[in-house]
Amino acid sequence: MVRKTHTDFEATKRLFKLPGSLIYLDGNSLGAMPKNVSERVQKTVDEQWGVSLIRGWNDHGWVHKPSSIGDRIGKLIGAENGTVLCGDNTSINVFKALATAVKMRPDRHIILSDTGNFPTDLYMAQGLSSLLEQGHELRLVEPEDVEAALDETIAVMMLTEVDYRTGRRHNMKSLTAKAHEAGALTLWDLAHSAGAFPVHLDACEADFAVGCGYKYLNGGPGAPAFVYAAKRHHEAMTTPLAGWWGHETPFSFDLDYRPASGINQMRVGTPSVLAMAAMEAALDLWDLVSLDDVRIRSVDLCELFIAEVERRCPELTLASPRNAEDRGSQVSFHAEEGYAIMQALIADGVIGDFRAPDIIRFGFTPLYIGPEDVVGAAEALERILKERRWDRPEFKVKAAVT
Repeated sequence: MVRKTHTDFEATKRLFKLPGSLIYLDGNSLGAMPKNVSERVQKTVDEQWGVSLIRGWNDHGWVHKPSSIGDRIGKLIGAENGTVLCGDNTSINVFKALATAVKMRPDRHIILSDTGNFPTDLYMAQGLSSLLEQGHELRLVEPEDVEAALDETIAVMMLTEVDYRTGRRHNMKSLTAKAHEAGALTLWDLAHSAGAFPVHLDACEADFAVGCGYKYLNGGPGAPAFVYAAKRHHEAMTTPLAGWWGHETPFSFDLDYRPASGINQMRVGTPSVLAMAAMEAALDLWDLVSLDDVRIRSVDLCELFIAEVERRCPELTLASPRNAEDRGSQVSFHAEEGYAIMQALIADGVIGDFRAPDIIRFGFTPLYIGPEDVVGAAEALERILKERRWDRPEFKVKAAVT
């Protein structure tokens, strides 16, 4: 059963550009394009850049976009104004936030994470540890063992709230409290959280967070990411990437770096104005919806999909947590021929994706996905498995992006 909410999801679906009868269940990897994005970007190109040229930094407020867009994202992740900055990509923001946090715990050298974390976060931690050459170490445990691994040796607990493969969701409030009890700081990756369900960074007393703009926020391929630092840390923190846009007065062109106050020191280089325009337009949709309604609808769609797939495709095994409270806005199944099955499904007009070694993954974005799409996707999956449509050579050749 899909519950009624105050948000009109039929109306929000009409605000997206979706090709024909395609069922798009990959918004957890790249969100669909809001229709207003094209016009906004074109206007920025023609009426701002094309007419104002370099005057656009002042006349159109380009210089302030990282902060103003950051504040809009902040409303979706429970962060007060002045604590979120939009810019760079998730990997760079992980490095900035992690290095800042590590420096704030100089007598500790362990970065704790889990085996379900997204690889780029782990790579950044490994690279930072190697760069520092001070005995820092990335310690990995199973997701369910994180709490038990927290002790007085941990400098930073770095976790992705929602596992990118299975959709398993950590309890941010509980784990943050446990980390603080052990004297550790926290860094949360919200790539699969922001725009998927309500996040409460300030209420959970998180220390730092990062996330991307191109998944549930629908900012477009390679959209600017975001970084959060709790206000209580603004006076003590120093970021290692001392770029000129993070200077106290960038256009004084001083030869010595003086960090800007607050979150603005997390700026590095010149922001991408055209990408910011797309991101800003995409965020307009969030003025029309309630995140609580989005979560209600997401849970119902995921529950419906699990029921339909398990009834129609008993050979598949649920990889996601069965309890909705332990799950983000995606559903994954184990499938021995997962890559080929997904390619056959895409050829049949249902787009999800594959994650090694055997995960077929489906994201549910209520802004443009309804119950009819869920049932249609399950029916297509059933056809592909029963008729072995996946068992064709062209579906087994792996593309560069899976």
